[in-house]
Amino acid sequence: MTTRRIGPLDKSFPASLEGEDAAALSAPLSEFSTPLLALDGDALAHNVRTMAEWVARRGLELMPHGKTTMAPVLWRRQLEAGATGITVATGWQADVALRAGVATVQIANACTDPELLRRLAAWLAEHPAQEVVCWADSEATIDLLEAGLPRGSRLGVLVELGAAGGRTGCRDEEQLVGIARRVSASEALELRGVAGYEGALAHDRSPAALAAVRAYCDRLAALVDRVRPLVQGTPWITAGGSAYFDVVADSIGGVRDVRAILRSGAYVVHDDGFYRGISPLDPARADDAESLRTAMHAYARVVSVPEPGLALLDAGKRDLPFDEGLPVPLGVADAIGGAERPLRAEISALNDQHTFLRWEGRSPVAIGDVVRLGLSHPCTAFDKWRLIPVVDAQGIVTEAIETFF
Repeated sequence: MTTRRIGPLDKSFPASLEGEDAAALSAPLSEFSTPLLALDGDALAHNVRTMAEWVARRGLELMPHGKTTMAPVLWRRQLEAGATGITVATGWQADVALRAGVATVQIANACTDPELLRRLAAWLAEHPAQEVVCWADSEATIDLLEAGLPRGSRLGVLVELGAAGGRTGCRDEEQLVGIARRVSASEALELRGVAGYEGALAHDRSPAALAAVRAYCDRLAALVDRVRPLVQGTPWITAGGSAYFDVVADSIGGVRDVRAILRSGAYVVHDDGFYRGISPLDPARADDAESLRTAMHAYARVVSVPEPGLALLDAGKRDLPFDEGLPVPLGVADAIGGAERPLRAEISALNDQHTFLRWEGRSPVAIGDVVRLGLSHPCTAFDKWRLIPVVDAQGIVTEAIETFF
């Protein structure tokens, strides 16, 4: 990737930084405009280190889901901490990862677009040190892969196990083994092992939810020996989103002579919403030494107090995630990053460019105040920003992370 310099069209960045290298900045957070998404540099580093150590202690690999951030700068830090590859969701995202220099790219999905397949194959032919591994859950998918790839291609394939009521994946083990045999006989594909995604089967940490996830992961683990004779080299077994990776680790970590790979991605920034409520490494469920910290917050300014109990902020759906819960007010200050006052209020709704802040009693905010917001779901926070400032403990922006969505 080329050096990214700050420009006049970079959302919420001050004019004083125009022309500066995004990787080496020095400006107070207070100089930025609202709305703003900012990352906590210390929390980022802590989370990358914490997850790497958690995985290593269990003898697992980590190929974190890069689609969470689509930020090669952060991918590089995850790889440097011990990740053995980066996972993505589409062929286009895989192309971004390859061009960013990622050695092993896993597409946790079927890639059936002919143009993307040709593009990936051409890149791999010129860069033999890199590899792409995608998923398949039907013989029709194999037909499309073979038709779209030149003979002699080296696209890796993981056969995907699904579950009733889940997402993609073979619903039947016999069907999965049949597809594995088909891949192993292909002249354009290489069978690597089995894959799955447990996160669509549950949405909380109730006993019933954990039991459903565990049963699925045990089914996946049992499939390794059935496909092992068809795989050249050590088989892969991969599962694990950001909600139940502890359950996944218990199941696939016990399979011998495999590459047991987690794909959790949201851990890198954690959140104040969905993952705070469900991640096994949230402070509510983990020791301080191995718990994650929230590394992303938003700032929005009060633009109107049109009636008692209501204020409108200058951020909305174009700036903030809302699909896994609305933002949470954490504090109010006179300026971005300034000394905060407690704020007893809640967010009731988001429009395209406004946030509705409501309270009871005396108004806790005035026009011009800045509200710091906790967010839910990193994937749909990052995709709204092309350049995100990283702030240190002294309130100084030291770099800006570029995203590719």
